[in-house]
Amino acid sequence: MNRRTTLTTALGAAVLLLAGCTGTGGSTRGADAEAPTDPARVSGTITVLTQRTDLVQDGTMDRYAAAFNRTYPKVKVKFQALANYESEVKIRMNTENYGDVLMIPGVIKKSDYPRFFASLGTRAERAKKYRFTDFTAVGGKVYGQSPIGVTPGFVYNKRVWKQAGITRWPATPAEFLTALKAVKQKTGAVPYYTNFAAGWPLTSWTFVNGSVHCDTGATTKLAEGNPWAEGADLRVGDTLLYDIVHRGLAEKDPTTTNWEASKGRLAKGEIATEWLGTWAVIQFRDAAKKAGQNPDDIGFMPFPAQVGGTFCAVVGPDYNQAVNVHSPHKDAARAWIDWFTDKSGYDKDNLAISPLRDAPLPSVLKPYEDAGVKLIELDDTAGAEVKQIDSESEVGINAPDYRQKLVDLARGARGGSLDGFLDDLGEKWTGTAKRVGS
Repeated sequence: MNRRTTLTTALGAAVLLLAGCTGTGGSTRGADAEAPTDPARVSGTITVLTQRTDLVQDGTMDRYAAAFNRTYPKVKVKFQALANYESEVKIRMNTENYGDVLMIPGVIKKSDYPRFFASLGTRAERAKKYRFTDFTAVGGKVYGQSPIGVTPGFVYNKRVWKQAGITRWPATPAEFLTALKAVKQKTGAVPYYTNFAAGWPLTSWTFVNGSVHCDTGATTKLAEGNPWAEGADLRVGDTLLYDIVHRGLAEKDPTTTNWEASKGRLAKGEIATEWLGTWAVIQFRDAAKKAGQNPDDIGFMPFPAQVGGTFCAVVGPDYNQAVNVHSPHKDAARAWIDWFTDKSGYDKDNLAISPLRDAPLPSVLKPYEDAGVKLIELDDTAGAEVKQIDSESEVGINAPDYRQKLVDLARGARGGSLDGFLDDLGEKWTGTAKRVGS
């Protein structure tokens, strides 16, 4: 399963959702979900919505619930796995029935979090223990907590890259393209796999933002400037994606890509590289085991850009879990979020970065430590503004549509030039930003 099931959040749907929910706040607006002090007194049945259909189907989530019940024996946890998480949850949020615990959908405006979710506490207090508190903070209170942190990067087959004669990570987009060309010429592997048909993996290219220039203020720059200006992070990332496809270094027909099948194909060496995130490594290594391949062949590398000779990688939250402000069992829902974040081992099971500030990095990032890759967290102060600009401009930096169009442009399935395409995005974005800021 993916890190996030597709974030296809069209403007019309967003407007419909928010319009349909204007009356849901009521007396619960601003409610708190306080951490219970006595587990023996916490009871009730809670429904947890999740995009991890794979972990529900194979019983993993039930095993987590059983472990949770050793501390909270009077709480029954039910899971609802949604294959199209974003689209299904946004419909349910027109009512009060959207689970007791859920991942915060991308369509929800940050300023509306107090309307839909119960507070988990103050930002000042939670920031002492947890990473990523800024991402769900409104008015000094925090409304969600991610159980894992992730960093974007290329999942790749080290054996294939070595066979192509590549012994070090490319440090520039030009070097990366040269490496993919070597893979094509010297191995039988598809150098790069777009996952075009699934759509959602293309949104991961937005997460190059911050890495290219090692800039913790990259989100603020999105709000204040043109993300596709010459040299800007998103232009660098989108240009690399275009060049990969345009030069014939991706699969022949992107419309036939298959996300689930790509795991085994990369493990076997039929595919060399995919841009995803740390969360994907365990899935590809599991696929390698199933295919009788060496899981250690699955590697992870940063975006090909350096500042002062150093690679940078952005660390950010995965989906943030929240408590439905209408839940009749807020104490049980809060107990689940705290336990799942602190004690479930979900981060270790997924080779992910722990949201706990004092936790060590996962083993998958040992090569990053050895290579001196700098991990940075972005200032999300302007995150709500960026979300509003993105929605009102209909650009969709967290939806797959514009990059599917970019891939189509690169492979000749639609007319136009790269510069024209990116400049058009920039004009839509900056024009909307002026209206939002006025």
